[in-house]
Amino acid sequence: MSEAILVAEDLSAGYGKLVIQRDLNFAIRRGEIFVIMGGSGCGKSTLLRHLIGLQAPLAGRVLFDGEDFWAHDEDSRAALQQHFGVLYQNGALWGAMTLRENICLPLAAYRPMLREAELNELAALKLGLVGLAGCDELYPSQLSGGMRKRAALARALALDPQVLFFDEPSAGLDPISSLALDELILQLRDSLGASIVLVTHELPSIHAVADTCLFLDAEARTQIALGPVQQLLDEAPDKVQRFLRRGERGQTTEAE
Repeated sequence: MSEAILVAEDLSAGYGKLVIQRDLNFAIRRGEIFVIMGGSGCGKSTLLRHLIGLQAPLAGRVLFDGEDFWAHDEDSRAALQQHFGVLYQNGALWGAMTLRENICLPLAAYRPMLREAELNELAALKLGLVGLAGCDELYPSQLSGGMRKRAALARALALDPQVLFFDEPSAGLDPISSLALDELILQLRDSLGASIVLVTHELPSIHAVADTCLFLDAEARTQIALGPVQQLLDEAPDKVQRFLRRGERGQTTEAE
């Protein structure tokens, strides 16, 4: 089994005095696709903010490659964050910039030694990785929803991250585009060896890509299941099994 690259130890997630999730313990391994799932309002995106380093945990630790992320000063944390790539739910591309310029932005900020020609070459390479070769001079407004997601993913890949974070990547996509994105996630994991953390409640994506799933419960305010999908279908609490089987024989959950 591969070693852990990102670990949560006794982690409490929330805002100020509001605790949304507590006592979270899990490890994300190198080259693994780790899915964070649960019903609406359970704290999936809040947990993601703590893992990415956008927000300090209320309690506990986040370890990246064995280092306590929040034990470092701001500059050191920023250096560690260069190993992360993030695909936000809305893509968060700069509309006034071409795709090439969007991708060159983090490269220019964190790789100042690169010349313009090298930046442009790297931007073209990242666009090629996500199936958008030749789209360098297009603007986000000229793209379909699925293409914008891919362009945002190309930017997330700019610094060759060790961990890729996806926040509801299929949101707003039709089933065909969603399936294509799932296939791309698998390709990137296999070709780049990156660990992937995926926040989603989309069943097709969970079944298609997940190696390990973490289920957050809104009522208990903690994790109630952790493991591969089939293990959860066989052994997890009823609430988790209903979540994973919704759609079968008319079953529904609060996630829908």
